[in-house]
Amino acid sequence: MRRILMTIAALCWAGAAKAEGEAAGDFDYYVLSLSWSSGWCALEGDARDDPRCDAGRGLTFVLHGLWPQYEDGWPSYCRTTERDPSRAMTAAMADIMGDAGPAFYQWKKHGRCSGLPPDEFFNLARKAFTGITIPEVFADIDRPITLSANVVEDAFLEENPHLASDQITITCKDGLIQEARICLTADLTPRRCGQDVIRDCRLMDAVLEPIR
Repeated sequence: MRRILMTIAALCWAGAAKAEGEAAGDFDYYVLSLSWSSGWCALEGDARDDPRCDAGRGLTFVLHGLWPQYEDGWPSYCRTTERDPSRAMTAAMADIMGDAGPAFYQWKKHGRCSGLPPDEFFNLARKAFTGITIPEVFADIDRPITLSANVVEDAFLEENPHLASDQITITCKDGLIQEARICLTADLTPRRCGQDVIRDCRLMDAVLEPIR
């Protein structure tokens, strides 16, 4: 019986972590998600013929999103009275997201949960992105590199001395370096990541895809 109760509790927790339609503005902190563009292309973008994956783009870590987060789990597709962003607003995010399309999706799923109007949310996301220095070494990746995910994290920590190791996590997917995720307060001060975010990729032989 104890095992059954624990299983049910775990399932309930998983559902709560991915609930949808919460009230906007109710969250504990932000996760700034930076996607390794070439890794995303290999995992998803190439199959979609996404323009972010065209040769010659030269994209390294790009803004995936700024995600309102609970200490356990996250809100999504929140209820808000704010109007959706204009095309001009989403187009203005293309320089740090690689394209305008992701900006609207990120607003729908995550931005509404911030409780901010879209222009303020996008401005905050840009401020968070520009507040992190992308290590220059990543701009020189011209072939697949096999490395420990810890190497990627250490590079970010060296270039961003205001960050601590429990405030950033590197994720992998299907053996590829996927994202750098940085935990921030509502005013964008780095803070410790929650237990569901802080789980680092443990691969010692993850692949960092070359820049396109």
